[in-house]
Amino acid sequence: MDGLAAPSRVSPKALYATGFAFSVTMMGTTLPTPLYPIYASELTFTALTVTGLFAVYAIGVVATLLLFGRLSDLVGRKPVLLAAVAFAAVSAVLFLLPPSLPLLILARVVSGIGAGLMSGAGTAAIIDLFGLQRRSVAGTIAVAANTGGLALGTLLSGVIADLSTSALSAPYVAHLVLSAAALLALAYGLPSAPRTNTTSGWRQRLHVPAAIRGAFVRAVLAAGSGFAVTGVLTAVSGLLLAGHLHVHSHAVAGGVVFVAFAGMAGGQLWGRRLATARAQIVGCLGMVVAAGLIVLALTTGSLPALLAAAATVGIGAGMCLLAGLAMTVERTDVAQRGGVSSAFFAGLYTMLAVPAIGVGALARATDLITAGVVFAGLVSVLPVVVVIAELMVMRSGRATEGTGN
Repeated sequence: MDGLAAPSRVSPKALYATGFAFSVTMMGTTLPTPLYPIYASELTFTALTVTGLFAVYAIGVVATLLLFGRLSDLVGRKPVLLAAVAFAAVSAVLFLLPPSLPLLILARVVSGIGAGLMSGAGTAAIIDLFGLQRRSVAGTIAVAANTGGLALGTLLSGVIADLSTSALSAPYVAHLVLSAAALLALAYGLPSAPRTNTTSGWRQRLHVPAAIRGAFVRAVLAAGSGFAVTGVLTAVSGLLLAGHLHVHSHAVAGGVVFVAFAGMAGGQLWGRRLATARAQIVGCLGMVVAAGLIVLALTTGSLPALLAAAATVGIGAGMCLLAGLAMTVERTDVAQRGGVSSAFFAGLYTMLAVPAIGVGALARATDLITAGVVFAGLVSVLPVVVVIAELMVMRSGRATEGTGN
């Protein structure tokens, strides 16, 4: 899988094993989301504490991507994928222990390490399996495995929490079983392959090739805008449902976030019908609309507006994710693919965490509605900037063609 030559035929066993492990690892990162109101009630958490738990997870992801982002280029994809699933399993075990704030922080950091390893190496691994000749299909599958896992985690946790008398343990038991299955799938379904980069020293900094740096910046800002709006949505949805709409169903709380991440997977269907730059522009405009819908949901207490915001941001972010991978990771040589993929997702998760932390901090000083409205307005500015930048690049390209240069 890690060889330099593009595969003539994709191995179904390897693809299923990689996609399943990718989804299971990402699923574990969103399992706690619908359960935060329970933790808040039992451990007297404030809104800032809840968003802080979200933040330490994102910090774990970004730190792992920055420190170990090139590891799969140097040692091969399979060992890194196995390590990612193992960290996800350890996180599930930690969540099964009697809850306390320090233990929850540790569990979230461990979960973030697993997600960080999987985001970079898993995306690169799927593109490796298809090769550059079928890179658009590979990008679609990679995004579907990533965001599909995020979606299923929050939905599974919410439904189990409503149906089970062990809301704080049953979801993690289910995830532990799935993690064991994913480890077996990788061990027996994914062949070992040589490393793609012979350079020694995994701690070398992530490097983005000069040929794609401009596109890389625009891609990170575009897809990161979707993650930023999703961060605001995640920060306000659970507390809005329980505190203002008096909806205490964990399945509904998980369902809102599920709609957002499922929309990211579904947004690719529209994105693939458009040219890359146009898909990115349309996706960014969708995120501006989503931010407006969040403001509407907060100021009117509207559940339909909240669900519409989740669907809109998901579709828009999905289009930008697909376009971003096409502009960056899919254009990268196999020996650098893991590092570029990790750099891409490091930017995205940074932009996911900052608004979520900001909402919690501002909510403590003011209130949830004010904090949510302020940050929804702030995160709506970035996609507008990306649209302007992309239009300028497109215009410059047409001008260059017109002069014959």
